[in-house]
Amino acid sequence: MYKFKLTFLLLTALIFAACDQNKKPTADESTKSSTAAQPDAAAASKTVLFFGDSLTAGYGLDDPSEAFPGVIKDKIDSLKLPYKVVNAGLSGETTAGGNARLDWLLKQKVDVFILELGANDGLRGIPVNETHKNLQSIIDKVKAKYPEVKIVLLGMQVPPNMGADYASKFKAVFPDLATKNHTQLVPFFLQGVAGIPTLNQADGIHPTPQGAKIAANNVWEVLKGIL
Repeated sequence: MYKFKLTFLLLTALIFAACDQNKKPTADESTKSSTAAQPDAAAASKTVLFFGDSLTAGYGLDDPSEAFPGVIKDKIDSLKLPYKVVNAGLSGETTAGGNARLDWLLKQKVDVFILELGANDGLRGIPVNETHKNLQSIIDKVKAKYPEVKIVLLGMQVPPNMGADYASKFKAVFPDLATKNHTQLVPFFLQGVAGIPTLNQADGIHPTPQGAKIAANNVWEVLKGIL
């Protein structure tokens, strides 16, 4: 009788063990498993790429983070927005140079593209139609690679000593491109900074840290609505 009871208990234990192994996970368990295996997509950072010349690079500043992209990065970080900032500024860059070096930068995913080029074209007196063509090519490449990208074009102006006709045509390039390509536009990136000695370095062209903050605010007024 004792052996019979022992055998019965062992068989019962084996049956329950087998049932437990074959039991399908509940919906809640499946969800937990899936969540553990796949990171939260919403937590993944998007990329804001600043593509420009010495104004973007922070020429003459003690710390590159003092340039306007660095100031905007601090704003983004303080608001805990899921964006990382990439500063792709290169001193001396023209629109032709930017168009030539863009492809390798687009190997990384770009969600917001800030285009700050043209100042060096203007200072060198490069024909306005060439500047327009190069900027259009840059915009076309970015859109072709990432159709959902948001583009912000930073408008530029040249000093009046370049001639009134040239200055007028140059200024018109940026709103024309923004309208044609349905991009966001900062009408004049250096509004409130250009021509003010205390906000510019000794060369009268590149902003001081305080000037860079004002320029950053000009960009932020447009960029914050996108982010």
